[in-house]
Amino acid sequence: HDGESELENKKILKKEGKRILYKSQDKEYFMVLAIEGKQFPSEKFSQTIDQMMTSGYSNLTFVIGGSLGLSPEVKKRGNLLMSFGQLTLPHQLMKLVLVEQIYRAFMIQQGSPYHK
Repeated sequence: HDGESELENKKILKKEGKRILYKSQDKEYFMVLAIEGKQFPSEKFSQTIDQMMTSGYSNLTFVIGGSLGLSPEVKKRGNLLMSFGQLTLPHQLMKLVLVEQIYRAFMIQQGSPYHK
């Protein structure tokens, strides 16, 4: 039965991946959150967002996987695979952490002491 559930999980990932990629656009910077992604401090995250905004991308999209993760196709589409560490967090909590880090990135760009 484990083989069946593994096959079912792969089908689910593939279906979710197709839905995510269907909504993506060429001029969109895809930042994919994945455990195996690159980790960097808030200052570097801020620099990355700043560089993306001045590189001709019209949108920045963050992709957070579900409980099964993300399909290989979505990860391949990512301009950057980013990780917040080895922890597995509930989806809603990860969204909150991500929003706070985006806010922190913009505060760093403005020279605000918020991020310290």
